[in-house]
Amino acid sequence: MIKAERQNLILEYLTKDKKVLLDQISKILKVSEDTVRRDIKELSDKGLLRAVRGGAVHRSPIPLHFKERQYIDVEHKQIIAGKVLDYIKPDMVVLIDSGTSALAAVANLPKDIALTVVTNSFPVASVLEDHPKIEVLFMGGRLNKTAFSTSGFETIEAIRNIRADICLLGICSIDLNWGVTGADYEDSLIKKVMVETSKYIIALSTSDKLGTSESFYICAANRLDVIITEADPAEVDLTAYSQAGIEIR
Repeated sequence: MIKAERQNLILEYLTKDKKVLLDQISKILKVSEDTVRRDIKELSDKGLLRAVRGGAVHRSPIPLHFKERQYIDVEHKQIIAGKVLDYIKPDMVVLIDSGTSALAAVANLPKDIALTVVTNSFPVASVLEDHPKIEVLFMGGRLNKTAFSTSGFETIEAIRNIRADICLLGICSIDLNWGVTGADYEDSLIKKVMVETSKYIIALSTSDKLGTSESFYICAANRLDVIITEADPAEVDLTAYSQAGIEIR
């Protein structure tokens, strides 16, 4: 079997099973684990998957820049935004990151709700100008031009002074084994400290990000209290996440 055929089969198994393991795929392809490892590295270098210890998983399907992300899966993000309202109660302190799903949830908030919103996202802060009863605490720092948000030491230290009732966390990738991960190093550091300082974590994720992994670790999957997707939990098998103690909406 030539290399191109092997690599196509690796991608097919990855699509079907959400991951490939070196020992299993080497037996299926009847080649050594070293050969499979080299194939996976080449596919990873092309951005077609993410190599991890012992095999490979999907990469997140989303682009990195906010300008591109905000126009992807708009209908799905609106479904997610509607589900978020069940968790937001008056007078809460809500910590909100720079994800586009989080922005959709903010835009869906009732105009008369009283909240304190803490955010490092310029778009989130801008949307909340029209909500007279929402106090906005904007976390300063260095502008991350990719995410339209602030990052760096000042941002992290400011967030560490907050004990939010709820954190709305836009997810780049989540896998039960590899945890919640991100593609941008500085943005992932911000998400990590948001998780550490919040009482209740709600992850906002379109279902195609489940079972994917990126380079920068944020937290263990079971640190999340809720995962909200656009999918109907009755129609999509997310049993493994429920068994890990995560509520699925």
